[in-house]
Amino acid sequence: MPDLSDATRGRLLFGGDYNPEQWPEETWHEDVRLMKEAGVNSVTLGVFSWAKLEPRPGAREFGWLDRLMDLMHENGIGVVLATPTSSPPPWMGRLHPETLPRDEDGRTEWWGSRQHFSHSSATYRRYAAAITEDLAARYGGHPALRMWHINNEYCTYDYGDEAEDAFRGWLQAGYGTLDALNRAWGTAFWSQGYGDWHEVLPPRRAHYMKNPTQVLDFRRFTSDALLECYLAERDIVARHSPHTPVTTNFMALWQGLDAWRWAGQEDVVSIDVYPDPRDPFGGQYGALVHDMTRSQARGGPWAVMEQAAGPVNWRGVNHPKPAGLNRLWSLQAVARGADAVCYFQWRQSRQGSEKFHSGMVGHAGERGRTFQEVKRIGAELALLSGKVADTRVEAAEVAVLLDWNSWWAAEQDGRLSREVDQAQVVRAWHRALWEAHTVADFAHPEHDLSGYRLVVVPQLYLMTDAAVDNLVTYVHQGGTLVAGFQTGVADEDDRVREGGMDARLRDLFGIRVLHEWWPLDAGETVDADGFRGTLWSEEIEAADDVDAVTPYKGGELDGLPAILRKGRARYLSTLPEPHALRALLTEIAAEAGVRPTLAGLPAGVEAVRRGGLLFLLQHGRERVTVPVPGRHRDLLTGAEVTGTVELGRYGVAVLEAAS
Repeated sequence: MPDLSDATRGRLLFGGDYNPEQWPEETWHEDVRLMKEAGVNSVTLGVFSWAKLEPRPGAREFGWLDRLMDLMHENGIGVVLATPTSSPPPWMGRLHPETLPRDEDGRTEWWGSRQHFSHSSATYRRYAAAITEDLAARYGGHPALRMWHINNEYCTYDYGDEAEDAFRGWLQAGYGTLDALNRAWGTAFWSQGYGDWHEVLPPRRAHYMKNPTQVLDFRRFTSDALLECYLAERDIVARHSPHTPVTTNFMALWQGLDAWRWAGQEDVVSIDVYPDPRDPFGGQYGALVHDMTRSQARGGPWAVMEQAAGPVNWRGVNHPKPAGLNRLWSLQAVARGADAVCYFQWRQSRQGSEKFHSGMVGHAGERGRTFQEVKRIGAELALLSGKVADTRVEAAEVAVLLDWNSWWAAEQDGRLSREVDQAQVVRAWHRALWEAHTVADFAHPEHDLSGYRLVVVPQLYLMTDAAVDNLVTYVHQGGTLVAGFQTGVADEDDRVREGGMDARLRDLFGIRVLHEWWPLDAGETVDADGFRGTLWSEEIEAADDVDAVTPYKGGELDGLPAILRKGRARYLSTLPEPHALRALLTEIAAEAGVRPTLAGLPAGVEAVRRGGLLFLLQHGRERVTVPVPGRHRDLLTGAEVTGTVELGRYGVAVLEAAS
C-alpha cells in the first residue's frame, strides 16, 4: 500500500493548487521561474478543470494538460493530479438535471458555483468514472505524477429522488426489516410508524421537528454515499498506478463526514486548515487540527493540502496574515507531523468568487510581502527536509476522544441547549492541554486506548455499548479518565439510556442518580468550590463509594457535585472556565505520569518533538527567553544554543541536540 513517502521521496513537499487554465499560456513559464525561486516542488493540477477537459459530453481536451505535466517534470516539480469531479460542467446539469442536488425543500442547486452534484446520481457517477478512467490511463505512468487527489472537499447533501432511493437501500441493508427500523427510530412517537419501505423518505422539510434518529441516519448515509464516490474514483486511479498514493482533502472540524471512517480508506490523510489571523488562539486551533489529522493518519506523516498565504474571501471581514504568521503556522504543521505544506492557491485569481482569496503569488506579484515570505518558508523547509521528512511526532501520552456520530446526534433540534457547540467544547478541552504544553492525540471511543496514560472526553452524548465498555476497561486496567458533561446519555439509536446516563458509566464515575440537566444561558456561570463553571451544570447525587466531590457553591445546586472522582475516573458536570480547566487537567495529567514536552515554557510558546528534533514556536509578538537544557544547534539559523534560546515575534527554532 503506497503512502506519503512515495510522493515526498525523502523531502517535505511545498507548493499548492495551480490553476493555469485561468491564465494565458505564456504565463506558465513565468510561474515555473517563480516556483523554482520559492522552492516549490509540488503543485496540484486539475481540481476545477472538468469543463476544460471535457467541454462537450465525451470530448477530451488533454493537450494543455499534457504540456503542463511535461513542463512540471522538466523543471523538477512533482504533480498531485486531481480528478475534477467536484465541479461538473454546465452541460451536465443542462442535459441531465437529475445530476443536480436538491435541498430539503426540494429546490434544485444549479450550476454556477461548485459541488453541484448529486452523490447518488447514476449519471453523475458514470461521467465521473469516465473522466477519471481517461485521466488515469493517460497520466498514471507520467514521471511528474506524485499523488492522486480525488474530488475536493466532499460536502454535498442531497434530498432528491435518487438520494431517496439510495437512502432507502442503505437503511434496508442496515436494518433488514421495517420492524427493526421502527424500533431504532422510535416511530411510536408522533404516529410515525412505517408499514412500507416506500413511505421512508430523507428528512425533508417538515412542519415541526424531524425524527432525530432519521436525521442521524441520513447523516450517516450521506457520509457513506460520498465515500462510495471517493472509493469508485480511488479504485480507478489505483488500478492504473498502484504505487502512487491517493488522497482527498478533509475540511478542518467539519461535521459532514465521519473522518475516522474516511481516513481508513486513504493512502494519505490531508487537510485544509484556515485559522483566523485575528483569533488570539488561532495557533491552538491549528494545533488541534494537526493533532486530529495526524491521529487519523495513524500517527504517520500527513499533508496540509490547503492553507492561506494571506487573507481568505469567505469571512465577514477577511484579514491578512501579519508578517511572520504564515511562516509560524506552516512550521507548526511540520512540527506536528505534516510532510507536505501546500496552499490554495499558487497565483491569486483576478476573476471569480475567490479573486480576493490570497495566493502564494498575490496581486502584488513577486515583489509583494506575501511572495517574499513564501520564498523564506520554501528555503527553510528545504533545510529541514533531510532531518524531518518521514519521521514521527513523539508518541503522545494523552488522547482526546471524538466521534462524529455523537456530534451529529448532540446538535439536532430538540436538544436542551443551543449554546452547546460540540466543536467549541472540544476546542476548549484541547486548548487546556495545549496551554499546559501537552501534545495530545485524538481517538475514536472504540479505539485501543491502552497506550495512553490519560484519556479525556470533552463530550460524548451518544456512545455505543462497545465504546462504554472500552472506557470502563481502560480505567479498570489502570488508565486515567476525565469526562465532560452530558457524556453517555444516548445509545447508537439516539435513545436516552435509562437513568439519563449509561449505568456502567454512572458506576464508573460514582453517580447514584442524575436528577436533572441544568444548561446555562449565554454568559451565565455557576460557582463551584475553587472555580467557575460555564455552559452547563447538572443535578447529581453522589454514590457512597465516591472518593472526592467538588461541590457547587450557591444557587439551586448548592452543595451538589460539580466534579466527582472515583478512583482514576473523574466526571465534570460543567465546563470550567479556561484557566480552571487548564489547571485541573495539568494536575490530573501530572498524577497520571504525563509530563509536558518541555518544562518552564513561557505562555504562548509551543514545544513539540518530532524525529529527535525540538520545535519551539512563539505565538506571541513579544521577545521571550526559552530555557532549553543542554547544547543544541538551531537548524534554521545554524546557531549554537546553550541553556536558552531567544524567540522574537512569531519566532521559530528547530533544535537538534549537539553530539
